[in-house]
Amino acid sequence: MRTRISAALIALVLLITAGCSTNDVVSEAVSPDAKSSSAPYRVIATTVAATEMMDALGVDLVGIPKSYKSLPKRYEGVTQVGNPMSPNMEVVKSLDPTDVLSVTTLEYDLAPVFKNAGVGANFMDLTSVDKMNSAIQALGNKYDRKAQADAIIAKFNDKLAAIRKQSEGKKQPSVLILLGVPGSYLVATENSYIGDLVKLAGGKNIVQGEKVEYLASNTEYLQKANPDVILRAAHGLPDEVVIMFDKEFKKNDIWKHFAAVQTNRVYDLPEELFGTTGNLAAVQALDALMPMLYP
Repeated sequence: MRTRISAALIALVLLITAGCSTNDVVSEAVSPDAKSSSAPYRVIATTVAATEMMDALGVDLVGIPKSYKSLPKRYEGVTQVGNPMSPNMEVVKSLDPTDVLSVTTLEYDLAPVFKNAGVGANFMDLTSVDKMNSAIQALGNKYDRKAQADAIIAKFNDKLAAIRKQSEGKKQPSVLILLGVPGSYLVATENSYIGDLVKLAGGKNIVQGEKVEYLASNTEYLQKANPDVILRAAHGLPDEVVIMFDKEFKKNDIWKHFAAVQTNRVYDLPEELFGTTGNLAAVQALDALMPMLYP
């Protein structure tokens, strides 16, 4: 598939979606007697995923993102530093942080902003479960929460082992993943977070050999690939995007020729489980994927 997505469009998609994550975190991984102080650190988490990870590790924050998602109760009353895609630098600087956490999908746009403000930022790579585990391990080591980090990672690894056993010996389904935001949709490759979840669950992405996370859609190419399953991930305004997907599938005649459409194997992924970056709902997301890939 060689239809490339423009830099402007991919930037727009990442800006819309990067702040999305889930409220359903694995905070039970933190032991009851875990330390609740991150002293001598003053940490700001600028994304929902980073905020949830720090909560699961039992680390206090001095700044959190502004989000329509419900954030962990631990951080009620903590100063909001603005949208994950455009933190308020004056507020960030006023909190005198020692560490600011963001994600690599926003690094291109935000790195110069933090640099110009004289604020150091850690851009965590959450584009796969494995990379997310590495980020959690690094946070655990830095903030003296190694046991908590190990517990979170162990839960992920246990789920992956169970998933492999569950899919063992079954026909590998071919999968098309569509990422929708208001007014547009893209094709997710194996290098995207949702693409990684599909691969871990045993599915084969119809887009192979690409280095980017997302590509512009070419329906003729996609139809030739004829996936067994189509997954539709709606972000930004998910209800609006699902309607957009439904209209596209009805209006564009080519979709009715897809085997996945003919066999009713088109699934809308719940936004609270399937973020565009790694998050602590990975276990629940894998559970949700299995009946879609292996009905």
